[in-house]
Amino acid sequence: MTDVLVVAELVEGEARKTTLSAVNLAKTIAEGTGGAFDILAIGAGAAGAAEALTKYGARKVLTAEIEGDYICEKYAPTVAEVADDYEVVAACASTYGKDLMGRVAAKLEAGVASDISGVEVDGDDILYTRPMYAGNVFGTLKVTTETQVVTVRQSEFDPAAEAGGASPVESVDVEEDDVAEKVESLGIEVVKSERPDLTEADVVVSGGRSLKSAENFENVLEPLVDALGAAMGASRAAVDAGYVPNELQVGQTGKVVAPKLYVAVGISGAIQHLAGMKGSKTIVAINKDKEAPIAQVADYFLVADLFDAVPEMTDAVKKAKG
Repeated sequence: MTDVLVVAELVEGEARKTTLSAVNLAKTIAEGTGGAFDILAIGAGAAGAAEALTKYGARKVLTAEIEGDYICEKYAPTVAEVADDYEVVAACASTYGKDLMGRVAAKLEAGVASDISGVEVDGDDILYTRPMYAGNVFGTLKVTTETQVVTVRQSEFDPAAEAGGASPVESVDVEEDDVAEKVESLGIEVVKSERPDLTEADVVVSGGRSLKSAENFENVLEPLVDALGAAMGASRAAVDAGYVPNELQVGQTGKVVAPKLYVAVGISGAIQHLAGMKGSKTIVAINKDKEAPIAQVADYFLVADLFDAVPEMTDAVKKAKG
């Protein structure tokens, strides 16, 4: 019997949708072992976020209110103290989860299965699958420490569905750490956009270096993005060239996405980029080079000049919607 603790990620007092991917993992492990799972909401506005998390079948939802901006050193002591009563501690493999759970694992002296894409309960063993070598190889591993720390690739686990009923809510004590006093938050810049969040969008349109400038991203690509009601992404080459900010980067060193539709415009498809998007349900690529690597994963590959094809596609989408 394995009990699982899910650490929720909060933004402005609300749990991010990606937290529900970790809840899905927790349900799988708990059901497979005859255990249960709980959710910990920690940070500013935790009490309000906890109420929204009571709908997903947890045995209970725990809250720890910590005012101010997120600082790993402030959160980790409380998470580690609560997690000491569980066999598995899980969070989404977002920037938040990767930052926090590493320190939690160190405090618990626990083994880590990071960025996992699958889980299987095999008797008394919990086996995790994770991508390696930019997704070209998948390894299966078992964590043998008393507590297992896991981060979940949200693109590979569907968000948990509401289970009906409401879990009870309990508050937990906030643990202090001398290290936290040596760290000061100078502020967080939140990028506001009317477009969907890149990691949660059903449709993503990404541009590459072939767009040649920030102005072309704005004038050529963005009309298609908005016509499709999509989130906008970019290759690392486009980000490094300064065409778009780095929060739009998709790939091994950027964000991992798996939308229903991924449109790659002027992206050759380096292995690092493919690692961040090849889990998409349908992939459409536009490129002048018919030998571009992205052709190997694309469901539809249009050999064309993007400066001709993208405006035509934008007009076609608008007409279809109109």
